Amino acid sequence: MAIADQRTFAAAAQVVGLTQSAVSLQIKALESELGVILFDRTRRPPVLNADGRALVDRAREIIDLADQLTQSFRPDSMGSVLALGAIPTTLTGVLPATLGRLCRKMSGLRIRLSGGLSHELERRVHVGDLDVALVTEPEYLQPTLTWRPFAAEPLMVIAPEGCEGETDEELLTAMPFIRFKRFAWASRIIDSHLRERGISVDPMIEIDSLDGINMLVANGLGVSIVPRRHVDEPFPEGVRVVPFGTPPIVRTIGLIERSDTTKSMLTSALHEELVGMCGDPGVSVKKRRKR
Repeated sequence: MAIADQRTFAAAAQVVGLTQSAVSLQIKALESELGVILFDRTRRPPVLNADGRALVDRAREIIDLADQLTQSFRPDSMGSVLALGAIPTTLTGVLPATLGRLCRKMSGLRIRLSGGLSHELERRVHVGDLDVALVTEPEYLQPTLTWRPFAAEPLMVIAPEGCEGETDEELLTAMPFIRFKRFAWASRIIDSHLRERGISVDPMIEIDSLDGINMLVANGLGVSIVPRRHVDEPFPEGVRVVPFGTPPIVRTIGLIERSDTTKSMLTSALHEELVGMCGDPGVSVKKRRKR
């Protein structure tokens, strides 16, 4: 598990308090005992193969069961650990308050929280590194995964207060464009609709932080397209906000998890809290094409 989490033998050795050579010897002994090879050693550094990933999944189950055993005698606790991933816009948006409500209800719950882009988090859920993740709605859904939306966020054009123009197109072409990281699913949605409408923007800055985009725009560096998050003040002072499209284009965010998850009770409780926080219980659920 340490090697899977830390990505290298050397980093794992530091975490478990052994030398790298001792970790390598333990892995070789484990492979000999199981009669399988766990790592692809043609790559540098070696990476887990299919058997190795399967073993890590089972090891995580054992650790979780051990955690639940020690917590199971507490009547006020669900006694479990939730490995949770979240896109940056939720880490600084709806998630902190949601986790606060959830943890107050489940005093024994422990959470391992990781940030990342939607496609990265989807992969980590798929291989078992994460139990569940908050992501933008995927274009395609792998057969092993399930999707539960909880909020619809309209996309908005934001510009400095003094920017000339009234419509979304006028604002987008009045100043340089500040782009959210291009590999994010939301960026692909935005790029697709810009092309469909024939709007040509002038990219100047690419950034992976929504809060960073807001502050760059507020300081007059350009215009951008961002989701209106479910927080009290989604945009800073000094920013004009106009819907992107009529009606505005909407991005849906939700939970993605493995279909065979053993944490369904926890993930359902999390989903319920997220719906309560966002107030979007009727968010539409479209059938996703499996890949």
